[in-house]
Amino acid sequence: MANTKSAKKATRVSARRTEINKNRVSRMRTFVRKVEEAIASGNQAEAAAALQAAQPELMRGAQKGVLHKNTASRKVSRLAARVKALKA
Repeated sequence: MANTKSAKKATRVSARRTEINKNRVSRMRTFVRKVEEAIASGNQAEAAAALQAAQPELMRGAQKGVLHKNTASRKVSRLAARVKALKA
């Protein structure tokens, strides 16, 4: 348990940031899930539209520190490749 005033404040701040980051992660996962569902359905146009919506969400997550920048880029790249493969 935190004893000093600054440690107590750090605990409060950490709890607040954790809640915000949970929401951000959940939001990113939702957008990625929509892309995956569109890919699974085989609808290329719907998958491309879902990817267009998911890409800024993933990059925003990287910018806010929820994801590493390279992780977000990798996820976008892999999703884009899967959407592109639907055409063939």
